[in-house]
Amino acid sequence: MREIVVFSGSAHPRLAQSICRGLGVPLSAVDITRFSNDCLQVQLQANCRQRDVYVVQPLVPPTQEHLMEMLLMIDAARGASAAQITAVIPHYAYARSDKKDASRMSLGGRLVADMLLTAGVHRVLTMTLHAPQVHGFFSVPVDHLTALGLLAEHFRDHDLTDSVVVSPDLGNAKTATQLSRLLGLPVAAGSKQRLDGDTVVIDAIVGDVAGKRAIILDDEILTGGSVVELLEKLRELGCVEAAIACTHGLFVGKAVDRLRNHPMVTEVVTTDTVPAPSDWPELRVRSVSDLFAEAITRVHAGESVSSLFDGVDPAHGPPQLKLPFDEA
Repeated sequence: MREIVVFSGSAHPRLAQSICRGLGVPLSAVDITRFSNDCLQVQLQANCRQRDVYVVQPLVPPTQEHLMEMLLMIDAARGASAAQITAVIPHYAYARSDKKDASRMSLGGRLVADMLLTAGVHRVLTMTLHAPQVHGFFSVPVDHLTALGLLAEHFRDHDLTDSVVVSPDLGNAKTATQLSRLLGLPVAAGSKQRLDGDTVVIDAIVGDVAGKRAIILDDEILTGGSVVELLEKLRELGCVEAAIACTHGLFVGKAVDRLRNHPMVTEVVTTDTVPAPSDWPELRVRSVSDLFAEAITRVHAGESVSSLFDGVDPAHGPPQLKLPFDEA
């Protein structure tokens, strides 16, 4: 079997190191140089010839910088005669740019997919795409992982009496329904209208939340504006408190202050697909490194990745992680 070689850009080396510990391989070094004209140059510091190369890089701010790093690492691996190159993108930020909802609108999700293919990638490994249809922008295999099982494990340690899983919008309701089934809870969803990139209005909640403790589930949280708007609507309808869960906790702008000090919020839990804010020690972070390490092991061995997520009815969305309590 060919050797595995793993490289990381500057976006999230800690996650890459954790993935390598799970794989039992070292994280290979990368020399990234910036010239006086601001151009980047990458040199991989390990032999790639006829090896399976994995480039770990979530697309987090500064997103364009990290995207260019990843493209250059892929290009360098291709030029070094790698047998197969897999882009491990725990957070694919351009999944938000998935449709033309106005005249002359760019499709960033498809463009970045094309750029990755042009650079030389053979496979993409990602997690919880904001718009699952972005999967179809790629003409190479895409393994789309999920952190729902990890989030469900977190909340199973809680007292779930009078709890309800709440989606901020109807578009995310299927995923919230999957979590509610894993936890044995009812589900509710907000009716959201987005006025612009940072402003939303939630004018109704579909489902019973009066007297309940909410578990708000979203795929990613940026500024926290949607969540705060949802919290206010939940309070109007008699919800007593809320825990917040998401896969990608970017928490940019005023997000930390908005959520950390909100009187209704009991806790916020996320994963380490992106680096956690350094000024939020109370934030609960569940690691996805073992899940990515197992997925890489299976890809390398030619085994099924989807079987990692057996145990949930696929008719209700993408298969999810099989939990230990499902085997009881």
